[in-house]
Amino acid sequence: MISEITKDRWNRFKRIRRAYWSLLILSAAFGLSLFSEFLVNDRPLFVRYEGRNYFPTFNFYSGRDFGYEYAEQADYVALRRDGAFRERATLVLPLIPHNPYRNYLDLDGVPPHPVSREHWLGTDRNGRDLLARLIYGFRSCMAFALALTVVSAALGVIIGGVQGYLGGRFDIVLQRVIEIWSALPFLYVVMLVGSIYGRSFGILIAIVALFQWVGLSYYMRGEFFRLRNQIYVRAARAIGMSGPRIFFRQILPNALTPLITILPFTLIGGITSLTALDFLGFGLPPPAPSWGELLQQGLDVVREHPRITVATTIALFVTLMLATFIGEGAREALDPRSKQRVE
Repeated sequence: MISEITKDRWNRFKRIRRAYWSLLILSAAFGLSLFSEFLVNDRPLFVRYEGRNYFPTFNFYSGRDFGYEYAEQADYVALRRDGAFRERATLVLPLIPHNPYRNYLDLDGVPPHPVSREHWLGTDRNGRDLLARLIYGFRSCMAFALALTVVSAALGVIIGGVQGYLGGRFDIVLQRVIEIWSALPFLYVVMLVGSIYGRSFGILIAIVALFQWVGLSYYMRGEFFRLRNQIYVRAARAIGMSGPRIFFRQILPNALTPLITILPFTLIGGITSLTALDFLGFGLPPPAPSWGELLQQGLDVVREHPRITVATTIALFVTLMLATFIGEGAREALDPRSKQRVE
């Protein structure tokens, strides 16, 4: 059941057009990026060859299936460039028929190749389609940031909430531990863990989340301090309600306002963290599509080929701007003092 207060806050958020449309645009873009294999891929969605139907996006087909002698996976880029094959086959290609991992080294000149009808933004320094890598990089950034937001929010709520709920000596000791932990050099920890366990999507989320939750825990600690002595909490204790039930059912729902307003900015922090780590070479392992890696490439050839840096910077700027608008709108919609102004 959705309370009337929640409905009212959502309606106030919708009336903040900049925030509401930013939420729709960013959600739609991320939703489409989840299906990038069907929109940005060098494998056809459908092939009809010699009376038979093939679905390369979903299944493996070797070159022998299309009249060639090799048993490895069919090279669909070479197939669609083969005039004799195109005369006997019908192909349905994705909107952007390029794989972000494929090196188009057969193009004229030395990469990065310029903008063309085939490559709308050209290629990067390794001959890979720039637009395809931007789209897949957006999916990686958003997935990383969302996963990081969920993990860090859970840690911040539980640790900060327990501090505020219990208080006393437990709170003082744990607060000193948190201060010591937050003073650790983040980049050194990333380098150390990466050298021992390697770099992967999950390991990066775990490392960054171990530092990201600290700021959120301060807010939750303060909210639980403020709410733990409210009348309804005292009444819950008086009727014998257990501590965990009071924590999750009585205090936590009333302490979520700062959490909701901070989450969009935590999302921004996740995007910038992954981009910075990839830029420095401590992020996702190559050849994973990454905006940070594209920025690093672009800076090396910024004078001769500024489009790599410009395209990546614009994509990063627009994404962060939309997330910022969402965060500002959520903060204003949840602030009771702004109700009259929003209306």
